[in-house]
Formats: sequence, structure tokens, C-alpha cells
Amino acid sequence: MPFVNIRITKENGEPTTEQKEELIAGVTNLLAKVLNKNKASTVVIIDEICTDNYGLGGQSITKLRKAQKDKNLT
Repeated sequence: MPFVNIRITKENGEPTTEQKEELIAGVTNLLAKVLNKNKASTVVIIDEICTDNYGLGGQSITKLRKAQKDKNLT
């Protein structure tokens, strides 16, 4: 049974429900096509990660993106 875990940031209202449905269908179809896996037994899980919940270089992604946005406005 294929098991796929997609981790994506939740930002600006995305991914939408429709986008997640498309990701699930697309990954399922890709596994069926490339690896000849049974679609009925393919599991796809999408983990949506808030940008407050991970960081880079000692700062949260939320802070880094805000700093970048502020920099681009000046």
C-alpha cells in the first residue's frame, strides 16, 4: 500500500480545499501510472504547516517572510 505524505505551508488562504483534492488525485494517479500501484489502496496525507511552526537560521518563517516583505517595500 503506497503511503505519501505531503507537507506544505498554510499561507494566504492556500492550499484551498480544491487544491488539496487536486494534489491527492494527482499523486494517486502518478503512483498508479509510474509504479503501477492500486489507486484504491493509495494513501495521501497532507500536513499543513503554519509558518510560525518552523524556522530557518534561528527565526520563524513568519518573521523571515515579514522582514523580506518589509525590505521589498522600501
